[in-house]
Amino acid sequence: MTPESKPSAAAPAARSAEDLARDIEQLSELATLVASARDAMSDEIVTRLSSAFSEGITLLDRLTRNRGLMRLLQVLDRPESQYLLMSMADAISAMSRDLAKTPPAKGGLVNLLMLASQPGTQEGLRSLSLLGQHWSAGLRELHRRGG
Repeated sequence: MTPESKPSAAAPAARSAEDLARDIEQLSELATLVASARDAMSDEIVTRLSSAFSEGITLLDRLTRNRGLMRLLQVLDRPESQYLLMSMADAISAMSRDLAKTPPAKGGLVNLLMLASQPGTQEGLRSLSLLGQHWSAGLRELHRRGG
């Protein structure tokens, strides 16, 4: 073996010294970050964070005790409710664009009859009618059972 082909014992030591230097540099950066965070945490900030955290926990407790809200969240998790919400969001966006493009309604009985004869108006009234029907039936049932 020639001296050039022999593995050098200094190479692993140099690599581990480089690794050690890199690790020390990372620890130094971490120590600087912790010191900066400690300096930034004044009594006022700690008090505000503590107050916000406390109010958040109180709000979460109130929300989870609300049976109606929890029921609504369960219903909203169903696929058919998701479809309804997505289509409603799209409809609100389209309605906003349409209203911005069209002049204000003129009013009058003839215009009201023309509006009433459109399929979209009839479907909207039908949807609201079904909502009212199911809503009132559910409300009556809840009152009948006592909650």
